[in-house]
Amino acid sequence: MFDDLPPDLERLTTLRVWHAMWLARIDRKIAAVRRRQAEEERGRRSRPRPPEWLVELGIGSGRPPVQVHAGDCFMAGERRRPVGRDEARRLLTTGLKACAHCRPDTRLSLLDLGLPTKVVSLTWSEVGVVHEAAGVAGRGQPRNRTR
Repeated sequence: MFDDLPPDLERLTTLRVWHAMWLARIDRKIAAVRRRQAEEERGRRSRPRPPEWLVELGIGSGRPPVQVHAGDCFMAGERRRPVGRDEARRLLTTGLKACAHCRPDTRLSLLDLGLPTKVVSLTWSEVGVVHEAAGVAGRGQPRNRTR
């Protein structure tokens, strides 16, 4: 049998103390990591939910609202406050600008906010003319514009 331990009691005792110190050090590190993981998990569970909607605020007195964003929008500025769904709809319908990136007007089913509310009746041939003018050919496919 291969025995690489020293033969005398003094050195064996020294090795035992050294290893006990390392084990204590490792045990302390394990306890610290477990505490940190428990704190992170507690923080994840107690973290408030992100707001559904945000209003970006302007600069100056009164800080007037400038733009409405979805709660997860990356373009929302630093000056903002959370709002509820009803307030976001109200702000958009009263003319506040919607973010062009997250499109809160579309998410809130407020389509055509910038368009006049005029009812237009088109025949199928007129729809084809509108599609052609918009660059759409048949079934919503983009028309080849390499003429």
